[in-house]
Amino acid sequence: MCDPSGFLARPGGSEHRPTAERGEGERGARQGAPVVFAAANSPVPLPTCLSRLPACSDDVYGSGAMPGLTQMAARKILVLFGSQTGTAEDTAERIGREAKRRHFQCKVEALDNYSVANLIHESLVVFVCATTGQGDPPDNMKNFWRFLFRKSLPATSLCQMDYAVLGLGDSSYPKFNFIAKKLHKRLLQLGGNPIMPVALGDDQHDLGPDAVIDPWLLDLWKKILALYPLPSGLNIIGPDIILPPKFTFHYLKEDSDPIQQEEVTREASSELHPFPARMVSNQRVTAESHFQDVRLIEFDVTGSGMEYAPGDVVMIQPRNAPEDVQLFCDLLRLDPDKLFVLRPTESNTPLPALLPQPCSVHHLVSHYLDISCIPRRSFFELLSYISPNELERDKLREFSSAQGQEDLYAYCNRPRRTTLEVLYDFPHTTCAIPCDYLLDLIPRIRPRAFSIASSLLAFPNRIQILLAVVQYKTRLSKPRRGLCSSWLASLDPQNGAVKVPLWVKQGSMKFPAYPDSPTIMIGPGTGVAPFRAAIQERVAQGKKGNYLFFGCRQRSKDFFCQAEWEELVKRGLLMLFTAFSRDQEQKVYVQHRIRENKKLVWDLVSRENAYIYLAGNAKQMPEAVAEALKFVFQSEGGLSASEAEEYFATLDRTRRFQAETWA
Repeated sequence: MCDPSGFLARPGGSEHRPTAERGEGERGARQGAPVVFAAANSPVPLPTCLSRLPACSDDVYGSGAMPGLTQMAARKILVLFGSQTGTAEDTAERIGREAKRRHFQCKVEALDNYSVANLIHESLVVFVCATTGQGDPPDNMKNFWRFLFRKSLPATSLCQMDYAVLGLGDSSYPKFNFIAKKLHKRLLQLGGNPIMPVALGDDQHDLGPDAVIDPWLLDLWKKILALYPLPSGLNIIGPDIILPPKFTFHYLKEDSDPIQQEEVTREASSELHPFPARMVSNQRVTAESHFQDVRLIEFDVTGSGMEYAPGDVVMIQPRNAPEDVQLFCDLLRLDPDKLFVLRPTESNTPLPALLPQPCSVHHLVSHYLDISCIPRRSFFELLSYISPNELERDKLREFSSAQGQEDLYAYCNRPRRTTLEVLYDFPHTTCAIPCDYLLDLIPRIRPRAFSIASSLLAFPNRIQILLAVVQYKTRLSKPRRGLCSSWLASLDPQNGAVKVPLWVKQGSMKFPAYPDSPTIMIGPGTGVAPFRAAIQERVAQGKKGNYLFFGCRQRSKDFFCQAEWEELVKRGLLMLFTAFSRDQEQKVYVQHRIRENKKLVWDLVSRENAYIYLAGNAKQMPEAVAEALKFVFQSEGGLSASEAEEYFATLDRTRRFQAETWA
């Protein structure tokens, strides 16, 4: 017998927190077929900014009438996502749109915004989840994750629930799609009924995760419609009909009374309530002649109440460049000074938490819409519905089709073409975009994470970061620039007060609390940032046994914090091993220095129970370092290859080896 009561009975059961180059934009003047707007689950009046587009068809549901509530009541689907960069969220929204075309009542929600105790009442759920870091869940599903893995949950908790799991990962990481696999297994343990095998999307595929998602979704809808058939007289809403937007814009009259803003109270710093930290300094730490611009930036967080430990990260909310904001408004013929309020088209849709009400168009574009991101397939799909130009519409439809993904990759992903540049390439479509669809079309700007490069013990009320300014060339004439790094690099506190919205988040690396535990830190390039924080902290606490392997290109150009390291070496508080890869004919990297110092490394690990930490680029370096360590275990420890593998795995499992790498 199904008895899910334990799911609700446990303390905290309702715990959740609110919270590619081809086709240069072919153009033509012929007007295309009219766009038809589908009605929502309840009729919604067409907003005024859609008045230039045709009105709703009377027969979008194939029967000339809206389905009755009783008929629809049993056909509900819940789509829950865990997303770090927005890809999983975008995929979840796609599934939500496809569900509405099949006349399901559908809700799409982040896992941590959903009251997990209600899961026992859900009959059909699709989970879309990414894997981050070293096999970790995304930030917006961590509370859900902790709850779901309580050992006290009954094995029959979810026996009434049909479910499917879609994972998004990167096969270049060791724990590829670990979260999706583990979630699928746990749902099975709790009695859930899988209607599909777990899908494992891969960023490394030439076509990205869509290579897995597309065929999986086709099979998913076949299964779902077999279990939950369309009500009599209803057909799937065709692809020639555009669904309503999530929100409608209501512009305020210039002479309208000002709307009183709620008084802001100082809360613990978070994504919803970032702390406006004053930038104290913005110093370039690489030689002017060096190709890479790296900055040491310091923020004053006095009054924030922030506390952090070595290994933690600071989250920074970036903004779009002023010239990009102006171009966007010009292309869409928007008045940046206009004020508006948002209203959801469906009553259960929450307003965007990070947008003020009322809001100016300028604030929306500069602070919220990610116009510098590489647009996803859903962007082209929605634009194809809106486009009044036949040539542009055909190209947009091609890019949004399964058959056009290679062309889309060549046009957008490979040259890293931005959303703003795509809008520029499709001018007839761009100037016809209804404002109501802006939030459906363009994702929000995501915060960026940076390892904290300072210790509170050494720099009270300060946070320092080591920032590599992202800039590179593709086949496009304009260099590609990282949104956050370029924005931060452009700020100069010497020209006036500069405030940056930020908050602190717990990192994945934990340093030993025991004063006698040596630490071996391997941090090439900006990977040294968390180790600078750790070394400062350990020195302030009187802890010795600090060993740093640092690598860069040239001693004279990118030897970060050189004077600081050399002073600590002189005081006997640090042993430093450097690898300057371009200072001699044969390249030397940190893994070579590990091999050269194999006896020391083995003695520290085997006799003194040292902890090993690794941070930096995720390409070849982590594997090369792991191989160097296993070489040490074999040559100095006398272990066989398989024993060295097991020894390394044990260090990893017991957290005596920790790594934090990024692409």
